[in-house]
Amino acid sequence: MLKKSVIVAALAAVFAMPAASAKETRELAEIREQIRQMKEAYEARLAALESRLAQAQAQAAAAQTEAKAASATAQQADTNAAAAQNAATQPAAPAVAAAPAQSNSNAFNPDISAILGGSFQRLKQDPEQYRVQGMLPPGGETGPGAKGFNLGESEITLRANIDPMFSGQLTFALTPENEAEVEEAFIQTRDLGGGFNVKAGRFLSAIGYLNSQHSHTWDFADAPLAYQVFLGGQFKSDGVQAKWLAPLDQFVELGVELGNGANFPGTPRNRNGANSAAAFARIGDDIGESASYRVGVSLLRTHAEQRGWEEDGLAHAFSGKTNTLIADAIYKWAPNGNPTATNFKLQGEYFRSKDSGNLEYDTARPGGPLGRAYSSAYTGIQSGWYAQGVYQFMPNWRTGLRYDRLTAGARHIGLVDDGTLTADSFAVLQPYSPRKTSIMFDYSPSEFSRLRLQFAQEKSRPGVTDNQVILQYIMSLGTHAAHAF
Repeated sequence: MLKKSVIVAALAAVFAMPAASAKETRELAEIREQIRQMKEAYEARLAALESRLAQAQAQAAAAQTEAKAASATAQQADTNAAAAQNAATQPAAPAVAAAPAQSNSNAFNPDISAILGGSFQRLKQDPEQYRVQGMLPPGGETGPGAKGFNLGESEITLRANIDPMFSGQLTFALTPENEAEVEEAFIQTRDLGGGFNVKAGRFLSAIGYLNSQHSHTWDFADAPLAYQVFLGGQFKSDGVQAKWLAPLDQFVELGVELGNGANFPGTPRNRNGANSAAAFARIGDDIGESASYRVGVSLLRTHAEQRGWEEDGLAHAFSGKTNTLIADAIYKWAPNGNPTATNFKLQGEYFRSKDSGNLEYDTARPGGPLGRAYSSAYTGIQSGWYAQGVYQFMPNWRTGLRYDRLTAGARHIGLVDDGTLTADSFAVLQPYSPRKTSIMFDYSPSEFSRLRLQFAQEKSRPGVTDNQVILQYIMSLGTHAAHAF
């Protein structure tokens, strides 16, 4: 019986083993499935986290790039605020040294730029004998310059935003005589509200059209005769300027300036207050899609004390006030407002100057033969104008024509009227109408460089014609503010 029980138990164990093995297999399979599901869920979660991390990094980089671009754009826009207010919606022709995109690495440092210029001049007449007949001799930078190779005037400019309220600029001029002078050094407000802004320091006056522009932006190698005779090249002063840009669709700008008036046609004066005053008004607008214009009028009043010159070995001087009226007009055209390939600019300015005061003859002599000084009242009214057109006939290439003319006008010299001196005692003041014709061709490989060839015929004194050939280069280094309209 016992034996039978053992056999039955053995048989039961044998038949139970497949069932246990099957159960174990199912449990292992379930465990493996759970592990697989956990692994897949982990990998999916990890992938999702990595994707979110990548997106966050990309968004942060994009935001940083946008912030850098916005900061650079805002700083450049503020730096160019004065030029932008003078610019109409019509794009101007490409100018040498237009500003490239600004780097954020320079956001907290001044923008530094340099202008390198030079020329070769072939002149028929001796520049040492240069004079403009019929006009009181001007001071400042006048005449054609020296023969042969000339370094020209170079400039170094530093500009930056000072804080949310002010920006500043400093420009050094390096002359061919190895002298350095402060061309401009001023601060200006960034936005006082209502279209008002103020500038203080030393700056090129905003009168006329060309006066406020640095010479490297001019379309010809030299200043028109009217600028040389009536402003000594360019008028600048130490003082303050206030401008108002009207909140209108049309460009309307008004401004006033007060200064020390130490430069021609004024002279340094040892007195308090403003020795020069200026006012200007301008309007401008578009003419369709392809053209725009700007017209303006300016008035400058200066005072001079012993503003002298030498003639025929004698020294003479003028003391008194000078009122200079300037009217300017500029028209620009470019197909559909795009000046890249073709554009045309027509500009002109008219000057009328009145000197009222005292004229001294031979200042080294204490008095005339009658025991009185060689001094008397003087009044002179002179005028002048220029007109020029510049045509870009293909990308990078331009040609231009300019005509200048001056008129001696009417004058009264007491020493001559009362018979003390003869009419030709002041030879330079003998009536004459100086004139000059200039034609130029220039090539700009980029916005940073320009090569120019200019031919001119000048008749600034009777019986003398000066044929001039000028080859000029202008190169820009670093960032430079945008130019005015």
